[in-house]
Amino acid sequence: RPRSHTVTTTSSSFTANLSASSSTLAYDREFLRTLPGLLMVTEIVLGLLVWTLIAGTEYFLYPAFGWVMFVAVFYWVLTVFFLIIYMTMTYTRIPQVPWTTVGLCFNGSAFILYLIAAIVDAASVTKELDSHNYNSWAASSFFAFVVTSCYAGNTYFSFISWRSRTLQ
Repeated sequence: RPRSHTVTTTSSSFTANLSASSSTLAYDREFLRTLPGLLMVTEIVLGLLVWTLIAGTEYFLYPAFGWVMFVAVFYWVLTVFFLIIYMTMTYTRIPQVPWTTVGLCFNGSAFILYLIAAIVDAASVTKELDSHNYNSWAASSFFAFVVTSCYAGNTYFSFISWRSRTLQ
């Protein structure tokens, strides 16, 4: 007995929209003129300073400085990632992600962990520990507290943005 097969093909508009929308790359020049944008650039520059000051020493001999390095490098990479997302307006292309909640969680966790790392960094700096690296560690401690205050500011702005989204 011969069997008949029916094949139905459909075209998805999602792939057409995805390829059409991804061909142009948006760039938000105004983001760097906002206070959250300026804070983010400051976090990147001073965060880089924190971990390079520690990386230039024998930090691996002291576990406390290893923790500070982890926090500084981890949040530096993520902050660069988020800056790229905001500068290219990628968040507008992925509306399924709750960006205000993601920003609040990111900045809040960065503030808390950077505060802990800055305190650990400051508490670990002593002349008796290693006088050769004292100045680098002391400077990294100072800049870690400055970066912490930047993340605190961005946490505040993220909270305001998140709260205005949840009230709508």
